[in-house]
Amino acid sequence: GASTSSYQIEGAVKEGGRKPSIWDTFSHTPGRIADGTNGDIACDHYNRYPGDVELMAKGGFQAYRFSIAWPRVIPDGTGQVNAAGLDFYDRLVDKLLERGILPMACLYHWDLPQALQDRGGWHNRDIAGWFADYARAAVGRLGDRVKPWAMLNEPSVHAIFGHGFGNHAPGLTGWPSYVMAQHHQNLAQGTGLTAVRALRGDLKLGTVFSLQPIYPASQDPADVAAAQRFDACWNTINLDPLFKGSYPAPFENVFAQLVKPGDMEAIRVPVDFLGMNYYGPSWIKHDPAAFLAQAGYGAVPEGTPRTLLGWPISAQGLVEVLTRLRDQYGNPPVFITENGACYEDPAPANGVVQDPERVEYIRAHLVACGEAIRQGCALNGYFAWSLLDNFEWAEGERRRFGLINVDFATQQRTPKASYLYLSQIMRAHAAARP
Repeated sequence: GASTSSYQIEGAVKEGGRKPSIWDTFSHTPGRIADGTNGDIACDHYNRYPGDVELMAKGGFQAYRFSIAWPRVIPDGTGQVNAAGLDFYDRLVDKLLERGILPMACLYHWDLPQALQDRGGWHNRDIAGWFADYARAAVGRLGDRVKPWAMLNEPSVHAIFGHGFGNHAPGLTGWPSYVMAQHHQNLAQGTGLTAVRALRGDLKLGTVFSLQPIYPASQDPADVAAAQRFDACWNTINLDPLFKGSYPAPFENVFAQLVKPGDMEAIRVPVDFLGMNYYGPSWIKHDPAAFLAQAGYGAVPEGTPRTLLGWPISAQGLVEVLTRLRDQYGNPPVFITENGACYEDPAPANGVVQDPERVEYIRAHLVACGEAIRQGCALNGYFAWSLLDNFEWAEGERRRFGLINVDFATQQRTPKASYLYLSQIMRAHAAARP
């Protein structure tokens, strides 16, 4: 299938009782978004979802991972549930099921209600309870039809870029800010899992982490140590608390200042699956000036292919991460919940956008999925990022990951060659299934 997120595609930011999120505030702040755009309209999916679902159905998509907008469901973050907001997701889910597409919902993909940010956001440990209340509201309405649920999307990325570097919403910076946001997301994730599991016993519950291989930029001991610290910040800061009930060794003392009795037990709760977002590896060098564990991005080895965003490409890295989950974390059932690439796509011609680089990227990573399965990894599914060209966070509308081209001026959808390729693969797999 394919994945999307609410703020990146829905638009309709003032419709149906929705109130602002931190990304509304951030994207309307001058200088924050590379091309000056925002998510006010985005792909207008809120109004155009029937056509988008039809495009998935025509392509033979088996599943769709989407996120629910907290500021649609509980506009003030806490308190009154907005029935009109949930009505939209009711309609979406019913349309998906009508067309034979499995819905997988993610409860939080970075669009925190601004009203909660005004109360401290992820720096306020009360947010664990706020999130649990929101989770109960969403699952209470949709859980009779939506069975797989993910709690959070990429908490380490949200903590690093939104609360450390400051180039994502809410635009906060510094090490203490990052640490608070990371711990309180972990706590909310566990609290949400427990709350939802108590509500219904027929759900498949998990969460979504961005995972990647981390390599030292050189064999200098300082770079090796920096890579280990960065690996902890990016990967194991989420994995260890969930699966082992502790923070990774480099940062146990740092997080001890925030951890209260019962926190780690609340975080270490069983999951039915782990969502894994994979894009590529990073090379890390020691940087005394870097706020993030004195680790900075190093030079990518010469000859390494890259996407338009400069992200290194390594399908073999996907196998590395999956085998790490197999060997170090008990081989949990995994879904690749995001995998994709940004390229400079040409204009549509004869009803198709030719994107051969994206086709090759997806092909190589599907081959890697097959290799991981042969090596005994418990990989259960694959979702491409993304169904549609969308509002790509701080890059705005100028960078495109979609399988389907969106003309933001007219909202015209045009399939890309990558959509047709993935459709061919999905139909072949469906036909081969017993």
